Formats: sequence, structure tokens, C-alpha cells
Amino acid sequence: MKRIRTCLTGALALVLAAAAVAEEAITLYSHRHYESDQELFQRFTDETGIEVKVVKASADELVERLKAEGDNSPADILVAADAGRLQRAKAAGLLQPIESEALVRRIPASYRDPDNTWFGFALRARVLAYAPDRVDASELSSYEALADPQWRGRLLVRSSPNIYNQSLLASIIAARGEEEAQAWAAAIRKNMARPPQGSDRDQMRAVAAGLGDVAIVNTYYVGLLANSSNAKDRQVAESLQLFFPNQDGRGTHVNVSGAGLTRSSKNPQAATRFLEFLASDEAQASFTQTTYEYPVVADIPWSELQRSWGAFEIDALHLSSLGDLNAAAVKAFNRAGWE
Repeated sequence: MKRIRTCLTGALALVLAAAAVAEEAITLYSHRHYESDQELFQRFTDETGIEVKVVKASADELVERLKAEGDNSPADILVAADAGRLQRAKAAGLLQPIESEALVRRIPASYRDPDNTWFGFALRARVLAYAPDRVDASELSSYEALADPQWRGRLLVRSSPNIYNQSLLASIIAARGEEEAQAWAAAIRKNMARPPQGSDRDQMRAVAAGLGDVAIVNTYYVGLLANSSNAKDRQVAESLQLFFPNQDGRGTHVNVSGAGLTRSSKNPQAATRFLEFLASDEAQASFTQTTYEYPVVADIPWSELQRSWGAFEIDALHLSSLGDLNAAAVKAFNRAGWE
């Protein structure tokens, strides 16, 4: 009888332990929408036993949801595809400092909040994709040079409400001031081959179709086209070449996908463990191969495709400035008439 009782006690302990593991979970409010992210999250769960629940929506919708839910929000982590959005979430009081020596050690200061409420995990550059049969690389130099009349009717770029364009303009405001940035935006609008529409991939498709000669796009979209299951999209990528602007000056504008710890988090330790996983060699290498984003951690090898684009100098602007200057960028776009 004693042996049976001991066995039952041991079995009960195992059940309770399993239940405890099953109950340990974190909830991500995420703007990202890649199947490869889910695979990466599953690897984290397999390694730690911590379940990752994901709620997807646009970054603005998620921020508004966090505001409405307040301290009752189930979210532990906010994931956004732009540092500016994360900085705005911090300014709204939706994030809290993350205590992690590993994150501070591995992620460069310019890619994280000075108060450590958010960290960048995947880097992309905003570059020029051009048709080599109509544009010589020697004609290209900087973002500012695209305002020259020689590009009248030749540029393709998406609308001003797009956060990538807002952050690019914020970086120009930081470098040149609001007045020059607004003048630049007005000149770019005049030089567009068509009214702004579609995604970054649509801009590259339009260049390949001859509707324009140069598109302003994020590097990772080039990777997604080049590795698309659609043969026509792969042909688009093959027909274009990339140019990294401002290499003789401040460097090419970059941005990050990143994540912050919510003020409402009920499981900050598990959430921090997840964020540290995103900074691991395993996760950083995954970003280069699956979403074609650059790693933020030094010494992580780039993918073969990224190496083919070449090395480039990066604008050293602290990415928190993208959020601080977002309102000024939106105002400049509106005054410039950029839809």
C-alpha cells in the first residue's frame, strides 16, 4: 500500500508540474506577419516550455488596444516593425524598463531605447532599387539628390502614412532640419512617376514594368521578392539593382523590428527570457535567412543574398529619434502635398 501511495504521489507531482509548465505563457501583440516568426517562437517554446500566444494587428491598432485595456491587458510584449512606433508606445506610458544584462550587452545602443523599454532585433535599410538599363549607378548618390529635376516622372515610392517613409523623413529632419526636409518631400512628390500607391514590392514591380526608374524600398522586401514562390516576382528582383544612399555622408537610413515589455505584463521574467532569445545567435541567424533582415548583433553572418548587395555605412542616428520626430515628419508630408 505504501508503494502504491508513493507512486500515486509521484504521478500527481508530474501532473502538477506539467500543468505548471503548460500554464506558463506569454502574449505578444505583434505587427509582424511572417510564418517564419511562428516557427521561431515554437523553437523558443520547445527550448523553454513557455508558450507564446500571438495577437496580430497593425501597430497603431495594438497601441490603441493597450491604451484601452490598461493594466488589465493580457499583453506581455509589444512587437512593432518600426522603432518610431515603439518609441511612441513608450511615450504613451505603455512600456516598462527591461532588466537584462544580456540584451544591453548584445544590442547596440542606437538600436534600443535609452531607458531599455524596447530593443531592436532585426535591421533593414531603406535603399534605392533601380533599373540598370535606364539608370547608371553613377547617377545616384543620396536621398537628397532625388529631389533634383533630372528625376522628374521617374521615382516610385509608397504613400506618406506609411511608417517607413515617416521614419525616413524623420531621419532627414534630424540631419537637415524641418524646412529642408519639407522642401525635399515636396520635390520628391513632383518627381514621382505616379501618385503614391501600393507596397514596397509594388514599387519594385512598377520599376520592372517600366513605369518608373527608381524605387525607395526596404532591403528585406527585395529578399522576399527574390525568394518568392511567384516566378514573376523573382524575375522582378533579378531585373533590379540596389543602391545604398548617402555613403559619402551620414550613411544609409536604417530601422528595426523590435519589441518592448508592456507595463501590464503579468509574466515579465518569461517575457524577458523571450526577448533574450530574439537576441540569441540562433534567432539572429534566422532573421537573415527567412525574412532577409540584417542582424543587430555583431558577428552574425549575413545571408548569401545580403552579402551580394554589399557592405554599407549606416546612419548613426539613434533610432529613438524616429519616434521623437514622427509628428514633425507627418506635418512636413502634409504640407508638401505627399498623399
